[in-house]
Amino acid sequence: MMSWIDWTIVAVPLIAIAIVAYRTQKHVTSVSEFMAGGRLGGRYLVCNARGEMGMAVIGVVAAYELFYQAGFTISWWQMMTIPMGLFIALTGYVYYRYRETRAMTMAQFFEIRYSKSFRLFAGCLGFLSGLLNYGIFPAVSARFFVYFCGLPQKVHFLNLAVPTFAVIMVIYLTLALFMTLSGGQLTVMITDCIEGLLGLIMFIVIIVTLLLIFDWSQIQEAMSHAPAGKSMLNPFDIAKAKDFNIWYVLIGVFANIYGVMVWQGGHAFNSCAKNAHEAKMGAILGTWRNLAKGVMVILLAVCAITFLKHPHFAAGAAQVQEVLSKITDPQVQNQMRMPIAINFMLPIAVKGMLCSIMLFGLLACDSSYLHSWGSIFIQDIVMPLRKKTLTPKQHINLLRWAIIGVAVFGFFFSLLFRQTEYILMFFAITGAIFGGGAGSVLAGGLYWKKGTAAGAWAAMISGSGLAVTGIILQQSWQTLYPWLCKLLPNVHLIVDSPNKFPINGQYMNFGAMVTALSLYFIVSLLTCKEDFNMERMLHRGKYAVADDKVKVEFAKRWSWSSIIGIDEHFTKGDKAISVSVFSWTMFWWVVFIVVTSWNLFSPWPVSWWATYWHYYAVIIPLTIGVVTTVWFLWGGITDLHELYVDLKTYKSDATDDGTVKRAEEQVLPDNYIDSVETEEEKNVDAPKPYPGKPSGKDGV
Repeated sequence: MMSWIDWTIVAVPLIAIAIVAYRTQKHVTSVSEFMAGGRLGGRYLVCNARGEMGMAVIGVVAAYELFYQAGFTISWWQMMTIPMGLFIALTGYVYYRYRETRAMTMAQFFEIRYSKSFRLFAGCLGFLSGLLNYGIFPAVSARFFVYFCGLPQKVHFLNLAVPTFAVIMVIYLTLALFMTLSGGQLTVMITDCIEGLLGLIMFIVIIVTLLLIFDWSQIQEAMSHAPAGKSMLNPFDIAKAKDFNIWYVLIGVFANIYGVMVWQGGHAFNSCAKNAHEAKMGAILGTWRNLAKGVMVILLAVCAITFLKHPHFAAGAAQVQEVLSKITDPQVQNQMRMPIAINFMLPIAVKGMLCSIMLFGLLACDSSYLHSWGSIFIQDIVMPLRKKTLTPKQHINLLRWAIIGVAVFGFFFSLLFRQTEYILMFFAITGAIFGGGAGSVLAGGLYWKKGTAAGAWAAMISGSGLAVTGIILQQSWQTLYPWLCKLLPNVHLIVDSPNKFPINGQYMNFGAMVTALSLYFIVSLLTCKEDFNMERMLHRGKYAVADDKVKVEFAKRWSWSSIIGIDEHFTKGDKAISVSVFSWTMFWWVVFIVVTSWNLFSPWPVSWWATYWHYYAVIIPLTIGVVTTVWFLWGGITDLHELYVDLKTYKSDATDDGTVKRAEEQVLPDNYIDSVETEEEKNVDAPKPYPGKPSGKDGV
């Protein structure tokens, strides 16, 4: 159970953050502030806020589900993605160009690039995909707090026994709504950053506590006891792993490249930076900011496994098993095993700090998701269908009602839906409803001038169709199974899977992505009649917007630095940060190549792998993380101060509401830069207008 000290540690910062949220709402007078924070976010503010959003309770529980099954082994094979992740972070792949479009939502970009009807279709799919994906957030998160805090399973209200997790859902959704409705993305961005700064300090305290309670030799002994082919330490001994294996990683590699920025949970962070360069630097800085967080999450996982499996902690493990035995749903048992163990193994005060961190992460993530799906419904479905213009106040109120609607749906869906898949598999298949087709449509629209609306329609319909089919099969499998066995008695894939659809969400997601990508490319080539005007869409050259102009500029020339994404906008400090991130990540990729080659010829014993993980996952990142914690505390506080200074002089633009007007309706606003055409531009035909041209300050 939580003590009064623990609850005090949770309550005091929460009250302070609520006060900040309440006071921030006075700065929100237009849709731009509510939707994109006025585009005033500095790199450290965006980095800290987005990092805190990534500390979602459901994400941690999902990671622990995976870790309990696979241990460190998946982490090893995920290292093969380092060059890809580095390329995305340092070059700003997709993120940079998307910010240049000044779009507030992805479907808004789709209208600019393709058509209004496609925007409506994509908006509906994105909303449906996100809503279903979010549907299990409240239940998983609420159950975490019930079991972690040692709360009773039911509470009595008006002679009724009400599940405690339902009460927790009501309480935390109310808090998340308060944060979100107060000032939209502006409030979310500020409160998430503050929560992230407080979390940085608590990470270090929790890590030190765990290192004092558990010895690494105990951790090594506990994690070494695994069946052959299902090792938790040796990544070359996982041949019998079923769901979280090498194929899971390889599909993830493809999905990470294909789906950069596709998922729209927290999409407002894609457009809230001061300019594209600040957005890019915020993404680069995330590598250093997340070191201490990564150590804490991993250390909690390995210590929980040790607590459950090592003889030294047998008494505590018995208490955990007693609680688990009272949970009848096997999927909930899997999800709550490690949170219950963490509850029993942490001392007073430290438990309160972890509860506070998880609550911060819960509010940060859910606030962003409520804002995302509610705003997508209004911006990409309702507003394009409206003919009457709304005032900023009416528009913001409409956004608020939609956000409330998402919270209500999440509550009832969580109350009624029975989850049968691992959380990560559920995410994969529900995300594919939109992401299966949107990956090709987004990247193709930003980088390929021959992409067409017909290609976009083909990709989106095929990707979402396959994903929805997969969900239906998962939910109705036990009904379909007897009929399919009679129809296909010799298909062992079906016959040997009586309880669960044999193809998991990751494989279904892969099929949707490959099909959509192929159709986008083929159909676009067949239907492209003229190249799209990319310069106008990206506000480059004579279409540039003064508010997005980066002051620091250098002569444009090719250099080796361009390989790691350094361009003319980088200061010396920016260059140093990018080089440090590149060097750090590439060092570990070289280690991956060398050690993999070594093990192919001379396999390491388990003890060597245990030592490797000790240094890789704990000692080295913790040492650096202490330094980066101070760095990001200073940077975050500085950016928060600058944000409030900027808000004093910031002028709202009522036309900056995310609507898209046709090219013939437009007049270039005053903040466009009148640039002189280059010699190259003079030698080509005048660019044809694209279907949707920027309206107002947001340029869309």
